[in-house]
This record gives sequence, C-alpha cells and structure tokens, in this order.
Amino acid sequence: MFGRRKKKDQETDRGAAPESGSSPVKKEGAAGAVSFDNEITPEAPKAQPAKDVDRHRATGPWDESEDAPEANRMDLGSMQVPMEQGTDIQVNVAQDKQGKQRVIGITLVRGRTSLQVQPFAAPKSSGLWDEMREELRGQVTQQGGRVEDHEGPFGAELRALVPVKGRTNEEGKQMGQRVRFIGVDGPRWVLRGVVRGEGASKPEMMAEAERMFAGIVVARGDQPAPPSEMLPIVVPKEIQDKMSEAAKQRAAQKGNAGRSPNGSPESGSAGEQPPST
Repeated sequence: MFGRRKKKDQETDRGAAPESGSSPVKKEGAAGAVSFDNEITPEAPKAQPAKDVDRHRATGPWDESEDAPEANRMDLGSMQVPMEQGTDIQVNVAQDKQGKQRVIGITLVRGRTSLQVQPFAAPKSSGLWDEMREELRGQVTQQGGRVEDHEGPFGAELRALVPVKGRTNEEGKQMGQRVRFIGVDGPRWVLRGVVRGEGASKPEMMAEAERMFAGIVVARGDQPAPPSEMLPIVVPKEIQDKMSEAAKQRAAQKGNAGRSPNGSPESGSAGEQPPST
C-alpha cells in the first residue's frame, strides 16, 4: 500500500499496449530519452512491490522520477525546495582549503524553526541513513551532548541535546539546544535534515518541519558519485549575485572596523567567524 508509482508507469497505464512486432518502446525520462529495447510490456501493468524503506517516503521527500504534489519550488540542482510565503531559504556556505566558498547545505527558516537539508549520494542498496545516524551519535556524544533514538514519520531519527559553546546558566552549567536529525533513504540518494528551534521541541512545529522536509524533490542525476558524497547544490544566479554583494559588504565592514578614525590599522580586531552550519 506504500508503493510509489513513477511517472513513466502512469504514462504506460494511459497509453494502449503496443502491438506485436511494433518498434522498440522509447520513453522520455528525467535524464532524456531512454531506450527500453529489451522491455516486455505486460498485458496489464502490475504494481511494483513496495520496498521497506519506501514506506517512510509515502508522502515525501520525492525522487524526481515520481509524481510529487504540485508546488512552487526553487531549483537547486540536486534538490527542488518548496518556496512558501513565510519561509526564508538560506544558503549555507563554508570556505575550502583554497579559500573559496562552497555551498554545503540549504536552510529553510519558518518562524523560530530552522531545517537544514543536505542531499547525499548513496548505493542502490539502502541503509546509508543508518550509518549516518551512528556517525551523528558519535559526534554529539563527543561534544558532551545526549542522544536518544526515536521513531518518526520518516523512520528512525535522533533527538539530541547539543551543548552550545559559550553559553552557561546562572549556576555556571553548560547550556544546550534541542536538535532533531531526520533522514530518509531514496533511490541512490539520502536526504538528511537537521531541525533546530521550536521544530525540535514543540509538537505543532515538529509537524511543520516534517511537512517542509517532505515537500523536497531530490534530483540524483546520472553522474557517478561515491556513497556519502554530498550532491552538488546549484544556486540560481540572482541568489549568487546577492551572496557576492553581501560578502563584499562584510569585507568592507571588516576593513572599516580594523581602522582607527585617522585611517591607520587598529590592533586587536576580531576576525570574521565562519558561517554556522
């Protein structure tokens, strides 16, 4: 009952079965024309057996080959992210060893809830999300945080209390923030989400974060990629221009902050901190 029907399956339903001796069937897929010369078309289409992991994607996230619900989405290459009124889409960047900025994720911010999403390549056999959870568990515990397993709408997830660097309460004890690590295995991809804010603690906002996560469409593509490698996120040019302008403004502010009123360099100025991910 949780099987997902692909677009090409539905198109076969609507079309008449080819007559015997007709030319090979060709279907148009997401990657272009695909030949199915060796395909035997059954007299009546049969539903594919549902995979165990697919039941966690019954209502999304979606693969680009599937019939996702209609929505206004921003095309980011490996992901198509819903664009909704009241939701801000932020691009997460970090500097590589050469000092160049690279996109490492997308964060959807709605009210006091943030959802960072990252798509990764995965093997044909599912199970990469299980490995990722164990890695995340180790990272949180090494930082002194606490982690609990939980069964959510997308299957197994982690709910954690992560220490916040530099924040202590009146008694001097380390303060932390609640974080949810959600994820789902798709066809040769894994989509991972990190929920912070009210979406990690308040039930009604948890559901809102889950709805945003479920609305994402992943475009794995045919390019070879080793498992666990993040799929490339392509930012639209207009957003790239805004990012470049913002970077110039930060650089100018940094330069002005490092100079005294007479224009000479000022010692002790703080360096720019890397973006939070």
